[in-house]
Amino acid sequence: MKTNLLDFSLDQLTAHFASIGEKPFRARQVMRWMHQMGESDFEAMTDLAKSLRAKLQASAEVGVPHLITGQASTDGTRKWLLDVGTGNGVETVFIPEDDRGTLCISSQVGCALECTFCSTGRQGFNRNLSTAEIIGQLWWANKAMGVTPKNERVISNVVMMGMGEPLANFDNVVAALQIMLDDHGYGLSRRRVTVSTSGMVPQMDRLRDACPVALAVSLHASNDTIRDQIVPLNRKYPLSELMAACRRYLEKAPRDFITFEYVMLDGVNDRPEHARQLIELVRDVPCKFNLIPFNPFPNSGYARSSNNAIRIFREILQEAGFVVTVRKTRGDDIDAACGQLAGQVQDKTRRQEKWMRIAEEGRQA
Repeated sequence: MKTNLLDFSLDQLTAHFASIGEKPFRARQVMRWMHQMGESDFEAMTDLAKSLRAKLQASAEVGVPHLITGQASTDGTRKWLLDVGTGNGVETVFIPEDDRGTLCISSQVGCALECTFCSTGRQGFNRNLSTAEIIGQLWWANKAMGVTPKNERVISNVVMMGMGEPLANFDNVVAALQIMLDDHGYGLSRRRVTVSTSGMVPQMDRLRDACPVALAVSLHASNDTIRDQIVPLNRKYPLSELMAACRRYLEKAPRDFITFEYVMLDGVNDRPEHARQLIELVRDVPCKFNLIPFNPFPNSGYARSSNNAIRIFREILQEAGFVVTVRKTRGDDIDAACGQLAGQVQDKTRRQEKWMRIAEEGRQA
């Protein structure tokens, strides 16, 4: 079986090359060919010695996921379903903005967490993605999107907000982040790479020390009672522990604030008293809020908050001095909006069966 060189950060690739008798500068050359020029054919890497090219052809590959389907939204959003083997597929989404192009990357096939409002969570879980499968999404999308007229990459920002909980796949995600940040890789700024977590407190501390990038926390509730129900991870790491972890993370973060993601669920977490509780909860955590209108999916059991409820909620937070944005719903006509990514998951948790049974019981009631 050939070694997939996309699995390696520069340090790991250098060590691998040393193990086959090659000097460190060869690893840097191959790194640039793979990630900066999007090359997967060793014979095309013309500044490598012929002997090295032959050695790599025999023992290695630049293995990227294959495209299953691609979709384009009327608003310019693009979504790709990429094959990661054994009947599984993950979704990757490109979101164009006036001042940036953001790629939303998946870290797992499905998700082991079970946030009740998330379509991905309803699909169950199969496995973690390898580093190659994570960085391969960026490799593939860069090839698909090309460059701007100024010869700049269309993709300027990366958010680990696709399928899965990134910090539950810590080692592979960190290796992928290192490739994104490396000047021989994609050369992205730490401020332009964001990891989103539902609140895995020990891993947040590890990320702070290993590879601090911008951090977004999927908060979605202002008290433990509600969050225990809609984000079950909260039962293990309650809000007091999560806020303490956020404060610790900011000691090394490239940005001086945490972004709190907050899905607006009608009648669940969108009342004025919830906004006032939020103000107290985060009072000593420098932050901004990103309010996300819920994106419905079949049998979700939830409804989107009204525009008026979102407006009142936002104004209460703003009057308290917080920066608040309301996320535009992008790509919902191709199921590419926040919380809608489903992919193809060969579920090992039987969670899909459970939710189908609950939905059927609801129809019969």
